[in-house]
Amino acid sequence: MKARTSLGAIALALLLAGCGGGDGNTLANAASGQSAALPQIPAPNNGDWREVVTQTPEGGFRMGNPDAPVKLVEYASLACPHCKDFTAASLTALRDSYVRSGQVSWEFRNFLLNAPDVSLTVLARCQPPAAFFRTVEQMYQQQSEFFNAIDDNEGRTIGALPPENQVIPLARAMDLDTFFARRGMPEARFVSCLSDRAGIQRVTDMTNHAVNSEQVTGTPSFFINGTKQEAGDWPALEPQLRSAMGL
Repeated sequence: MKARTSLGAIALALLLAGCGGGDGNTLANAASGQSAALPQIPAPNNGDWREVVTQTPEGGFRMGNPDAPVKLVEYASLACPHCKDFTAASLTALRDSYVRSGQVSWEFRNFLLNAPDVSLTVLARCQPPAAFFRTVEQMYQQQSEFFNAIDDNEGRTIGALPPENQVIPLARAMDLDTFFARRGMPEARFVSCLSDRAGIQRVTDMTNHAVNSEQVTGTPSFFINGTKQEAGDWPALEPQLRSAMGL
C-alpha cells in the first residue's frame, strides 16, 4: 500500500523523524570552495531574476528564470529544523549568485510533517507570490519561538480536537496571528486562509505526491532537473548544482 499523508495522520508533536533528508552531511562542513564565475543570463528589461516569483502547476513557488537550464526543486517543511539550517546556510549564495545569474531556478515545494506545519504552511502560501520566499525565511528565523509558544496544557487541549479543527487554534497558539498582522495580513484574511479546506488539501496532495511518486523520505530533499540528489545540506548540494551547470 502506498504511503499517504492526511490531516488525521499528522501528529501534534514536532516529528523530527521525517526531518532530515540527504546523505547526512552537516552544516559543520567547510564553507564552499566554489569560486569559478557563473555565466550570466540577463533578465529582461534590466530586471532581476530574484524578483521573478511564480506559483508552478505542481503547487510550489519558483524564484528565478523560468527557462533556467538548471532547475532546483526543494521539498521542505516549515516545521523542520534541518530545513531551517539549510536556508540559513544557503540563502545568500543560492539566491544572490545562482538564481540571480539566470542559470538556476529554485522551486520550494511544501512538505507537511505535523499539525502545526499545516498552520505555518497555509499562512505562508496565503502571502502574494512575491513575498513567499521572504516570508519563509522570516518564519524559519522564528521557528523555535513559534513552537515554544505552545504550552503543554494548550497543546493537549488542541490535540484533543478533531484534526480539521486544530488549524486555527494552533496558529493562534504559535502567535502566528501577531506575526502575520505585522506583515499586513488582516484578521479576516488570517481566518479565511486557515479555513481554506481546498488550500490545505492542495498542500496535503503535494506531500502525498512527494512520498508516493518522488520517494521523498525526509526534508529537505532536492531534485536537479528532475533527478533526486544525495544531499542534505548546502556544502553537499552546491557542487551538484555547479556540475549540472558544467562548471
